[in-house]
Amino acid sequence: MKTLFIDKEIKYTGEQLSPHWIYKNFKIKGNSIISFIGECEVNLSHMVDIEDVINNEPIYSKKMLSFIEENFNATLEEMVYKQRLLVTITKELIEKKSPSVKIIRNGDDLYINNKKLSVSIATKSITSTLIHFGLNINAEGAPVNAADLIQDAKIDNIEEFAKELLNNYKEETEDISLAACKVRGVI
Repeated sequence: MKTLFIDKEIKYTGEQLSPHWIYKNFKIKGNSIISFIGECEVNLSHMVDIEDVINNEPIYSKKMLSFIEENFNATLEEMVYKQRLLVTITKELIEKKSPSVKIIRNGDDLYINNKKLSVSIATKSITSTLIHFGLNINAEGAPVNAADLIQDAKIDNIEEFAKELLNNYKEETEDISLAACKVRGVI
C-alpha cells in the first residue's frame, strides 16, 4: 500500500471519494491511502451515506484532517473492516500520544466527552472500494456536538500525527497480508 501526506490544503466535498481521484491528482497508482488538511463541507448531493441523506444531515468542519483510501481488490464488506481498523488504529494512536484523553469508539465513529471527533464512510465505485475518514481539527460550525484533535484530543502537531497514522495503518495492513501468506492450508 502506498501512502502520502499532501502538504497543501484541500477542501473535502465528497467529490474526492471517486475512482482514481488519488491517481489523477497525485500520480499514485494502485492501492493507496492519502491524507490532507482542509475545510470539510459535504452537501447532501455528494453524500454517500444514505442514512445521512434521509435524515438531512450534511457534514461540515471548519478544518479537518482527511484520509482517503482506494483499494482495487477489496469487496465493500472488506473495506468496511479496513475502515474499522483505521478508526481503531487512530484511537490507539490518540491514546498513546494523549494518555489522559478518554476516547470512545462506536463502530466507525470516535467520541471524546460525548462529542463526535470523526466522520467516516466506506463505499464502492465501478472499479474500486473507497474510504473517507475525517478528524476534526477545528469543529467550529459543525452541525453536531463535535470534538477536535487540538482542544479535545490534545494533539499539537497534526501533520506529524497524520504521517504516523498513515505509517501505522500501512504497517498493520501489510502485516495482515503477510500473516495470511505464512499459514499452511488444512484439509
